[in-house]
Amino acid sequence: MKLKKTYLISGAVLVVLIGVFIARSMFSDSETISEAEAQSMATYTDSPYGYELRYPKQMKVDKSLPGIRTRFSDETTQIDVYYDDFNGTVSDAAAYMGYGNKFIENTKDHRVSKNETKKIGGRTVHLLKWERDKLKHVENDKPYYATAEIVKNDKEVYTIAIKSSQPITNDEKLVKLFRVIPPQGDKPALGTVTKKLPLKTNQETAEVYRKLFMTDGLKWGIFEPTAPKRMDILHSLEQKLDYKFNTLILYKSLNTEFPMEELKNAQNDNRLVELTMQTMRFGEPNPSVMYDILSGKYDEYFTKYAQGLKEFGHPLLFRLNNEMNGDWVPYSAYHYSKDPDLYNEVWKYIYRTFQNQGVDNLLWVWNPNHLDKPGFKWNHSLLYYPGDEFVDVVGLTAYNTGNYYPGEKWSTFDELYAPLYADYTKWFEQPLMITEFSSSSVGGDKAKWVDQMFKDIKKYPKLKAAIWWSHTDFDKDNRPARKYKLDEAPELIEQFRQHLKEYK
Repeated sequence: MKLKKTYLISGAVLVVLIGVFIARSMFSDSETISEAEAQSMATYTDSPYGYELRYPKQMKVDKSLPGIRTRFSDETTQIDVYYDDFNGTVSDAAAYMGYGNKFIENTKDHRVSKNETKKIGGRTVHLLKWERDKLKHVENDKPYYATAEIVKNDKEVYTIAIKSSQPITNDEKLVKLFRVIPPQGDKPALGTVTKKLPLKTNQETAEVYRKLFMTDGLKWGIFEPTAPKRMDILHSLEQKLDYKFNTLILYKSLNTEFPMEELKNAQNDNRLVELTMQTMRFGEPNPSVMYDILSGKYDEYFTKYAQGLKEFGHPLLFRLNNEMNGDWVPYSAYHYSKDPDLYNEVWKYIYRTFQNQGVDNLLWVWNPNHLDKPGFKWNHSLLYYPGDEFVDVVGLTAYNTGNYYPGEKWSTFDELYAPLYADYTKWFEQPLMITEFSSSSVGGDKAKWVDQMFKDIKKYPKLKAAIWWSHTDFDKDNRPARKYKLDEAPELIEQFRQHLKEYK
């Protein structure tokens, strides 16, 4: 009987002891985890991506974007886990840990307290910890950050990204509790992430939305760089094409006030404007711009802008901070803590500022680039989606850039848009449009490309509008690099003229 009493252990205690044993086995010989700590943790297993994470059990688990990240959160802290596989890409683990952390060179806004690479549990881990100022327009802001980039091999990396309202002290402990396991099962699909909601617009804007997005057929627009400030060059081009474009693009930034006269010109010429607001100052450094907006430095600017929109009153496509998943714009998370949540906070802040001023003539257009650059999971386009309440139309953008620059290649319309369309029709219920696109003439036959584009675009019936970007990208020496103009050659004009007949 003595022996039986000595070794009789309750099932509950046995589970705890096993958990403690497993936790201890993940540490080096000098590391331990207490029984109390083990009982305060839960285990999350991601079989397809091959890892286990132990996390504070009071945290909620968000698996709404399983192909991109898993999020664990409570009132004070948020933990995101990413898995990046760079096989078949130009990136690797070294580029991920180097280029992906360039933002810390902005020492004005980021105060780094840890930046080291060492072995933990037999794996190379890059540990980075920093903080920034608290932001006025972010509810329950979390200005303390830490990331642990755990190298599985030179092409595969796991990332534990933490942000908190309090200084972070458990970043290394979470790494020590992280376990790589053999992957099993298929990688998850993203699934539908949005829902189309009723418009919050005036009647005139609702009618424009209905005609543009809820009827059959494709409508064409153009970016002609002098319009709508002046209309003579556009009118001359349209005479050659025997076609009037429905929509014009107008780009504005924080350097400019509300463009009332330009919008009136467009309205008087019966044009809809895709007003593209980019929260940057052209020709100036912009390292702090997103932090500045959320700290309140542009409150007066956006209030006045909203008042201008209200006074104008007529329908506009309002495209805010397009191509945000590209590192060439300062409102990409690449420049501010690898934190796309802050992009969404800026969007919501501007949206609510406009709403508070009674603006009801906007159709809000959300528009990533077709490629994430850098192609890291924390920079995935869907992480920049601000929410169904704030998006009326989803834009697609992909260019045939030609091959002027090393690494670029000539691409057909189908090569660019078939995969993009397949994804967007799965992810979004909102109407789809091509907000801007074009083909360069460097590297192939542009007229032939346009001819085939008009044939191929018919395969994508959910696209309701397409806007040709008729201008030129120049290289650093001001030489034409990507020649996108619609009227670059007579044969090109003829291709457009012939195909646009069926859209009149």
